Amino acid sequence: MAVKIRLRRLGAKRAPFYRVVVADSRYPRDGRFIEEIGYYDPTKDPADVKIDADKAKTWIANGAQPTDTVKALLKKNGIL
Repeated sequence: MAVKIRLRRLGAKRAPFYRVVVADSRYPRDGRFIEEIGYYDPTKDPADVKIDADKAKTWIANGAQPTDTVKALLKKNGIL
């Protein structure tokens, strides 16, 4: 099972809101997930990001691979 830390899109058209989730890579983008570890709201200025650092570090230690966007968010928040 290839586990990824990725964004799950919510919100209306042209008003995106994302949740940072841990999911099996075979599941669809907005489909089933294992755990929700934070959120990302790019519509605000500056963008509003909240990620549970302990959960993120635990999942990465267990082998979950963050996507490029999530990796950038983790670095910005000082988690990676």
